[in-house]
Amino acid sequence: MNYNIEQTVIKNILTNEPYMRKVLPFIKPDYFQGVYRQLFNTVGKHVAKYNKLPTVESLKIEIDASDKYNDEQYAHAMEILPHLFDVEKVDDKWLEDTTEKWCQDRAIHNAIMEGISIIEGKHKSLTKNALPDLLSKALGVSFDTNIGHDYIENAEQRYDFYHEQEERIPFDLDYFNRITKGGLPNKTLNIALAGTGVGKSLFMCHVAGAALSQGYNVLYITMEMAEERIAERIDANLLNIPMDQLQHVSKPLLTSKVDELASKTNGKLIIKEYPTGSAHTGHFRALLNELKLKRNFVPEMIFIDYLNICASSRMKGMGGSINSYTYIKAIAEELRGLAVEFDVPIVSATQTTRSGFTSSDPGLEDTSESFGLPATADLMFALISSEELEALGQIMVKQLKNRYNDPNYKKRFVLGIDRSRMRLYDVENAEEGVVDDSPAFDKSRTNERFKDFKME
Repeated sequence: MNYNIEQTVIKNILTNEPYMRKVLPFIKPDYFQGVYRQLFNTVGKHVAKYNKLPTVESLKIEIDASDKYNDEQYAHAMEILPHLFDVEKVDDKWLEDTTEKWCQDRAIHNAIMEGISIIEGKHKSLTKNALPDLLSKALGVSFDTNIGHDYIENAEQRYDFYHEQEERIPFDLDYFNRITKGGLPNKTLNIALAGTGVGKSLFMCHVAGAALSQGYNVLYITMEMAEERIAERIDANLLNIPMDQLQHVSKPLLTSKVDELASKTNGKLIIKEYPTGSAHTGHFRALLNELKLKRNFVPEMIFIDYLNICASSRMKGMGGSINSYTYIKAIAEELRGLAVEFDVPIVSATQTTRSGFTSSDPGLEDTSESFGLPATADLMFALISSEELEALGQIMVKQLKNRYNDPNYKKRFVLGIDRSRMRLYDVENAEEGVVDDSPAFDKSRTNERFKDFKME
């Protein structure tokens, strides 16, 4: 017997109860044509009244008692009725996807046909003003079964959620792993706040290199420096060669070190440069799709250097009619949306304000241009440098916002920094500089340290 999609849907509604309960709330009678529309109405009324599927006998009796079938439809219904209850195993995922696609196609077709009647002035109640809403509803058809979390009935699901091991990309820095409970989760936006020259790009290059070394695929998008400059910094980090010596390294030595690195990791690192201020999430999305298609490359971590010099895909071309608060907040929201869409953590950076640049203890209020950025980020921390810290070869990290852990846990800590090799490293407890809640230049702390000092 020949089957069509309408008959397949009706057949599985009658014989597959989990499928029926999932799709029935989303299917409308006008998606069907002819006898299948009448059959769907009959089955739907039975399920609504008795909360169970009809048997072949009960469905035949209800068809006989209905006055909705004309002679041709009744004869067709009686012909196909026995076949509708034949149980055949079909892949559930395929069936649901095919049904959803069919519903979307039918909804759009019906909306277009209704729109034509509106344009021609033949519709009895709707005007042309209804066209946008009509098409929006048709385009929004989907089988979304999530209708809320039942606090009582879903207690076991919560327990499983509390104990499941969330996939994270770990740092090679102990304190960052501590404050993030093991690394960065997917679908998150993570921001480093620092002044010019403090180490935003250094931090991102170090973490990108560490992720590559651990076998992850990494995409580094730069709008501040050339691709080769970013690669130079990562070379210095991973190949353990000071930046000022890279130009003197022989080609065989460089290639042998890169080959040695490649033999130790399964990951790849792609660096892509865009002009400053011209690229937005639309460009990044196209790049990700192109990399997947042409290079079979799917990143597990994305770095964007840096957020403030991205463009907004939603507010492009508005020029002076938009303020910096709204614009930067829009960029942050779009980047976080991109992280959710591609199921990856995104790491980026932002500048401090003028007052924050000279502050020894910057906070969220020192975020340049928009306070909407920290409102959107999942993790935000400040990188702080001072003459004292530079002399010790250290940089201070201060947590500003943390959705992964208590931000007051290890609120401040220091890392070792080797600027010549663009590298960060953990320091021993005895070497740690500023780890308590005091600002980097706090006078009372300085006085305490030198209280026993006497002038000759």
